[in-house]
Amino acid sequence: MQDFIFYLKLGWEHIISLDALDHQLFILALIAVYAYNDFKKILILVTAFTIGHSITLALSSIDVLRVPSKWVEFLIPLTIVITALDNILMKGKQNNLMKVNYYLALIFGLIHGMGFANTARMMIAKEQSLFVPLLGFNIGLELGQIVLVIVILVILFFLLKLFKVNRKDWILFISSAVFALSLKMTLERWPF
Repeated sequence: MQDFIFYLKLGWEHIISLDALDHQLFILALIAVYAYNDFKKILILVTAFTIGHSITLALSSIDVLRVPSKWVEFLIPLTIVITALDNILMKGKQNNLMKVNYYLALIFGLIHGMGFANTARMMIAKEQSLFVPLLGFNIGLELGQIVLVIVILVILFFLLKLFKVNRKDWILFISSAVFALSLKMTLERWPF
């Protein structure tokens, strides 16, 4: 049980810590087009991300998949750029965008999962079974994402209801800010 709790905390910190800005920006861009009453859809969305994340984490842990870290560090913010840009370009087609986001979450989750793979490979290599570490880590990751989503939705609720912010303005503002920050991160991590 101690191993499970250790990896649960590790997964939690992987999304909640101050060093997890890339994951936090991705979640923010991914859910920016949803409203607080879309909570069930958002849960499915972040779970799709966790599934993608866990697949590459598992494949990397058993040494089936290896991608040079400089490419992973470049691709992670690039996924955020694409997600934010998608929000901006498809601003009038929210239903289509919401459908696309499920695929983006799963596919980009695969890329984000590679970001923790080297660390996981070193830590989990000593374990007799991958099941407990991966289960604990992914549950921690999922819980962290849910807490992050709740915080974002509470802020959105107050902005829309109390301050009467236009929802389209919210989407454009958040997506533009996330786009700018992640583009800077992408250019800083250019692998060539």
